[in-house]
Amino acid sequence: MADYYPPVGFHFKVEFGAVSPEIDHQFQSVSGLSVDIETEEFAEGGENRFKHKLPVRTKFPNLVLKRGLVSDSKLIKWCKDAVENFDFSPTDITIKLLNNEHEPLVTWNVVHAYPVKWSVSDFNAEQNSIAIETIELAYNYFKS
Repeated sequence: MADYYPPVGFHFKVEFGAVSPEIDHQFQSVSGLSVDIETEEFAEGGENRFKHKLPVRTKFPNLVLKRGLVSDSKLIKWCKDAVENFDFSPTDITIKLLNNEHEPLVTWNVVHAYPVKWSVSDFNAEQNSIAIETIELAYNYFKS
């Protein structure tokens, strides 16, 4: 039996559908790939020990992408169109966890994503750090 090693979490790729070129696909972190099932409590008459919890719908948090600040970015232009002009153009996003041959191990397809927040890290003359931009995206759901 071959040894199994879990995949590393630092080798991944983010692809935006028709929004931006390859330079815009490089991120240092991705978070928000999770799903919760909302429940509704139902009290049954005569049963006082507990309430039944029934599944209602799924809930997906915002997707948060971080990277070093990129000037002249089509992705940031897309974000600014939404934030400044209230012009939303949702797109699908593909996130791929890669193996050591740069081939996808797991792929998540994020459906109907659009920007809801864009921010830049604090500037501090006392620290030697890269300016980080954060893009937060709302989306309908993801499939893996």
